[in-house]
Amino acid sequence: MTKTSFNRLGNEKSTYLQLHKDGPIDWWSFGPEAIEYAQRENLPIFLSIGSSVCHVCRSMEVETFRNGEIAEILNEKFVCINVDKDEYPDLENYYQQSNIIFSKGNGWPVTAFLLPNMMPFFTGSYFPTFSNEHGPGFKDLIVEMSRAFSEQHDQATKNAKEASELIKDGPVPKGKVEFEGHFPHPSSIMEAIKQFQDETNGGFGTPPKFPIFSFYEWALEQMLEGMIQKEQGDHIIKSLESILMGGIHDHLRGGIHRHSLDETWTVPHFEKMLYDQAGFLKVLSKMSLVYKSPLVFDALINTLDYIKTELSSKDGHFFSGQSSDSEGVEGLYFSFTEEEFEEAITKSDDQELISKLDEIKKWFCITETGDLPSNLNIIRLNTEQKDSLFSKEIWPLIRKVKQHLLKIRKTRIPPTTDNKGVASWNFMMLSSLCDVMQFCQVDAIRKAAMDIFNETLPTMYNNFIKSRDNKKMSINHSTSLNLSLPYLEDYVFFAESMIRAYELTGNTVFKQNLKETLDFIIQEFVNENKLFIRATNTDQSTPYPNLPVHAFDQYFKSTGATLIGVMKRSRALLEDPDLGSELKDLEEEYIHEALKNPLGSGEALRSFTYPEQSYRLIKIPKNWTLNPKFVNFIPYFLPRFVFQYQLEEKSENWEICSSGGCELKGEGIEEFMNALKPKETENQ
Repeated sequence: MTKTSFNRLGNEKSTYLQLHKDGPIDWWSFGPEAIEYAQRENLPIFLSIGSSVCHVCRSMEVETFRNGEIAEILNEKFVCINVDKDEYPDLENYYQQSNIIFSKGNGWPVTAFLLPNMMPFFTGSYFPTFSNEHGPGFKDLIVEMSRAFSEQHDQATKNAKEASELIKDGPVPKGKVEFEGHFPHPSSIMEAIKQFQDETNGGFGTPPKFPIFSFYEWALEQMLEGMIQKEQGDHIIKSLESILMGGIHDHLRGGIHRHSLDETWTVPHFEKMLYDQAGFLKVLSKMSLVYKSPLVFDALINTLDYIKTELSSKDGHFFSGQSSDSEGVEGLYFSFTEEEFEEAITKSDDQELISKLDEIKKWFCITETGDLPSNLNIIRLNTEQKDSLFSKEIWPLIRKVKQHLLKIRKTRIPPTTDNKGVASWNFMMLSSLCDVMQFCQVDAIRKAAMDIFNETLPTMYNNFIKSRDNKKMSINHSTSLNLSLPYLEDYVFFAESMIRAYELTGNTVFKQNLKETLDFIIQEFVNENKLFIRATNTDQSTPYPNLPVHAFDQYFKSTGATLIGVMKRSRALLEDPDLGSELKDLEEEYIHEALKNPLGSGEALRSFTYPEQSYRLIKIPKNWTLNPKFVNFIPYFLPRFVFQYQLEEKSENWEICSSGGCELKGEGIEEFMNALKPKETENQ
């Protein structure tokens, strides 16, 4: 039977799939039709999973997938399925685990060769078009994979079965970590990871270096609690300061790039992901309480402006990200030659800046040779001059220079924006806006976050919440798909956003949404003390296994560890100590997972550091949410404090309760604040 030849991606909404729709490969989108065809014709599947914002994904599309010779081989020998990684998080996770097994690494794109039943017999990531001294090229690879499937089918099947069993076992080594008490003390955890500290440049480990947002958020919270030693806290601040001064931070527009390719945080992968912006805002909001630097406050307000102007859809959702490429070159949009930098200053008509041009170039590390090919300089600040740069005399000049550079940048062809909305990432951003509203003490920044929150929340419901019948809810994972499977991440991050929204507004609808969502999660995603990526009732209809969720934070914070934290806070809020009792065994498992890799388990550290008895329920009048005194006081309430609002209009009564009962009570906001403020000693 002759294989039908045509590209089937023309009607797809995904920006990534649209990149491939006019190519010579006979792509299928993911679905039962492609799999049934592969099984009927007994053809291996070539599965490519990528993203429109990923530089190497786009490189492979241009260099390899448009090659006529390669397309001819693929069309004849394989059923080719192309997947936008954001649309199918369970599928992406499964074949990333396969990639780790076969190639000892992961990343995008995922290049997978599958039996017709979707079991992987080889998986890798990026491959150049042709083989070179560094390794095999894609053309030779597909020839070999076709040969292996047809001539060594038994071995390919054996490899696939072995890989599938390893994937099911999971990436976390078994065994427990011995410790005393409820959970190791924060300073003990910091001491245990000291060997990985980059003392010179900040951060941990070697390149590529990621800004591990959940871990930094945990560290900042424990610094505010006084649980981390000064030396340990100093390294956290140095790390975050290095990130904020480095090229990974977009100084001109706001926001943060994916990760740094070097140890000094200079050269990033330039893509910007929505979930990274959410993590960035959460860290900045709490950092602003510890380190009151203009560097932090400027990053906050600029990132909020970036989200509002470049990542907000007129349809009421946040876009998923922006590409690293402009005009086919990574970083071109964001960087400047020495001549371009000088021209931005000299044409500004600002005589003070013009007179200081040579000095300004040193502030921004501008050189003739630059940091990238074509002598392009990445905009960053000189860490060796930080003491003077943050002064009242120089920082206003730094701001002026950035404004003039941004004017030039706005005239360029910008990177592509992936305009789909991903539900879980949108809910993460809502929670981050709540953090800015609660913890940042600058009114203008707080208001900017509140404006985005108020503008986006109502329409976000319409984009993602599809039905609420008999307490059954349905969240559609992506605006680029009409329907999706129920994914745990969407429901967990929705629940997190609801408890945060309730705490900031007192709106009881949010509290009801929280309770319904947590009940749904327990019902649909928990089975035999395990928590799964997608609803367990979908297992029979999906041709690849439903994997358990682990505590490890990968490219964004752990869904499972986040759920544990939300459950603990919700037990206090809803005054239900048995809520989520089905997860008790899982909590024990996550504790040991986290302690095996604390740097990669920041959200688990946030969820387990506080013992259950340390949580406090703050019962207060709802009208306090509009009282400036209360708004300016709430930054001091870290996550182990949960607000519950009393609806009696004229009541000014308040209580502070633990799981064992109420400990403090009184009337009026003044008495409330006085009861909680640290008491001065006689010697003070």
